[in-house]
Amino acid sequence: MKPVRSFASDNNAGVHLDIVKAVASVNQGHVVGYGDDLYTAAAVRNFKKHFGSDVEVFFVFNGTAANCLSLRTMTESYHSVICTEGAHIYTDECGAPEKFTGCKLIPIPASDGKLTVEAVSHAYHGIGDQHHAQPRVISITQSTELGTVYTPREVRDLARFAHERKMFLHMDGARIANAAVSLGLTLREATRDLGVDVLSFGGTKNGAIGAEAVVFFDKKLAQEFLYLRKQGMQLASKMRFISAQLDALLSNQLWRKNAEHSNRMAKLLEKEVRKIPQVKIVHTVEANGVFAKIPRRAIAKLQKRYFFYVWDEHHSVVRWMCSFDTTEQDVKRFANFVASAVKD
Repeated sequence: MKPVRSFASDNNAGVHLDIVKAVASVNQGHVVGYGDDLYTAAAVRNFKKHFGSDVEVFFVFNGTAANCLSLRTMTESYHSVICTEGAHIYTDECGAPEKFTGCKLIPIPASDGKLTVEAVSHAYHGIGDQHHAQPRVISITQSTELGTVYTPREVRDLARFAHERKMFLHMDGARIANAAVSLGLTLREATRDLGVDVLSFGGTKNGAIGAEAVVFFDKKLAQEFLYLRKQGMQLASKMRFISAQLDALLSNQLWRKNAEHSNRMAKLLEKEVRKIPQVKIVHTVEANGVFAKIPRRAIAKLQKRYFFYVWDEHHSVVRWMCSFDTTEQDVKRFANFVASAVKD
């Protein structure tokens, strides 16, 4: 029998009980729809408590929408967005960012998943040339698609580079909670205080049912977002059930507790599989993902019991993700199974 929990993705995890309770608690009577309700107002206040009283925040259904609509607010169709070649907006959103913004995405190689000022500077060209898409946004993912985490200085340097050139810095924060706890920072310290202009805030991967937010630190960028969200089919009629999830996540440090746990489970998994000679960790484990090179012949055997993704088929690199509900027993059982599979 397959285990109840796998190591494929934190999207595959269940929902934290506190969030289930929060949704149930607002399931009473009738309230005004489309976000004009007390529960949504409370969630917005909670975001302002964490990020600053002058931010603007809007709730959406999923991360692709948060990213696409964020980028749309900062760009015109003749602009370009600089990102890593492994960025979610480039590889895993079916061209949605380019479809909805009309912009060209410029992918930059990044062996550790992180953009650098030096790398970005090579893509910053053709300024003022009518034949070239004009660079407008630098988009970074925190934590990255490879499980690494930008340091505060790295984010600040990218923000400075962008702002000096009248560009914006967007952060895909699908796992911003994991990055913040890894750095020992608050949510504000890991985003706004480093110069981020717009944040796609992720809740789903950190214990929510399905709730994301777009947080504007530059209020001018938010002026028309109400209409963009509606056109983007992301205005929930029964908004209270999304708002309740995010309000619960930002209350009583739940966002931090969940992220700390999933990060800790990833470190434990790293520790356990490092004991296996046939397994090689290929990226620094800084958040809740472990990337490992394993014998190709072992992948199919492992996947018969545990679902996970092959990240780089050519180099036999797999990705193992931990979640808020991953247990130490889950990790040790999995590591033992890996050890037996790679020996056969």
